[in-house]
Amino acid sequence: MLVFILNAGSSSLKYQLMNPLTKEVFAVGLCERIGIDGVLKHEFNENKITLNVAMPTHKEAIELVLRTLTSGEGKVIDSVDDIDAIGHRAVHGGEEFASSVMVTPRVIEKMKELIPLAPLHNPANIMGMEICQDLMPGKPNVAVFDTAFHQTMPDYAYMYALPYEQYTKHGIRKYGFHGTSHFFVSNEARGMLDKKHNTRIIVCHLGNGSSVSAVLNGKCIDTSMGLTPVQGLMMGTRAGDVGAGAISYMMSQEKLTIDQALDIMNKKSGILGISGKSSDLREVLQGMQDGDDRCRLAVEMVAYNIKKYVGAYVAALDGVDALCFTGGIGENAALIREKVCAGLDSMGLVIDPVKNNKRSSKPRDIATNASASRIFVIPTNEEFVIANDTYRIVSELNNK
Repeated sequence: MLVFILNAGSSSLKYQLMNPLTKEVFAVGLCERIGIDGVLKHEFNENKITLNVAMPTHKEAIELVLRTLTSGEGKVIDSVDDIDAIGHRAVHGGEEFASSVMVTPRVIEKMKELIPLAPLHNPANIMGMEICQDLMPGKPNVAVFDTAFHQTMPDYAYMYALPYEQYTKHGIRKYGFHGTSHFFVSNEARGMLDKKHNTRIIVCHLGNGSSVSAVLNGKCIDTSMGLTPVQGLMMGTRAGDVGAGAISYMMSQEKLTIDQALDIMNKKSGILGISGKSSDLREVLQGMQDGDDRCRLAVEMVAYNIKKYVGAYVAALDGVDALCFTGGIGENAALIREKVCAGLDSMGLVIDPVKNNKRSSKPRDIATNASASRIFVIPTNEEFVIANDTYRIVSELNNK
């Protein structure tokens, strides 16, 4: 089965063409600056091409991707008919969707009702689904939700201590994100542990957006992100956990509206806000090496924030079998892994500095042989989760 995987953002579009049975990836690409001027970056068979083509809307972007997949220099399939199904990344499923689902008019309607919980992401996700239904009529579409994996959290973990009516009336609670990554990495870790039962796994998904999850026996029992992705860890441009009083005081001092305050917390804070240099940790690490003290502070804060959540989740899990690092930072920033694990010996987590500093694109254990618990670096593969869920759901439908 060939699955076309789509991740539609507000002005961008990521895609892959994959066979989930073999994990073979035929093409991967990105449409940027949709609605402005348009750039398509397309990778296939170890080749890369870049096309500067106007994409006034997402429809023209998806049409261009389908043309590129089926004709010209970037061709990898003969026609759109070779695509068996489309798998969509969907950011927010609220409490309505605890698993991936076939896209139907009812699903789209429910996702529209959830737009207030994800005003930037859900409209773009819905648009991608509707355009694919229009351009490839009859092809099954599957929605794979970022929030679904976290729907196993117990109520005492996902509830906020606000008046209960805020939950019953408005659905205000923790939902969590990066669910496909947390699912994939925790499942890989269970395999690496060669242990499927009584597993206590902590996953640190660290990138421009970051989150930590506590996974007990394959099910999430807590996660750092909340109602929206701004809660939790300090990230590239997001503030993470900040007391409501600090936000209120900032607003009064700067005469900010709530939208302006949220813009600061989402787009101007985190690594960028502290370092004053960049939201890219690689540049900030270089700045620290060059003696920039604000870059040093940003690096220390990033590691300390992660470490606090790791400690909290060891307590929530009553111990830990494996601590996992994934994402651009988690997979590549050895210094962050070192700082997070420093002093965690009493929790059974002892990092091996030689293994930690050895670069590899493969899953690996970077704990010492004597460490009671394992420390894994596992490259995430969210696209495979989307493709695999799409294959499973479409196959179940075809077998009915």
